[in-house]
Amino acid sequence: MTEEKDFYKAEKLAELLQVNIMTIYRYIKAGRLKAYRIGREYRIDNTEFQAFLKKISTK
Repeated sequence: MTEEKDFYKAEKLAELLQVNIMTIYRYIKAGRLKAYRIGREYRIDNTEFQAFLKKISTK
């Protein structure tokens, strides 16, 4: 049995966070955001994205 997961492209995350795509790539390279590289594109799991948002939250 396989589990379906939602993935975002780096470009979509940049749009959602209203930052430059290079910022997303820097987060990935620095290890702040876990991503999977498929060909030339990065894919970010939705649960990883939610965990990233919690880490950078200012609350």
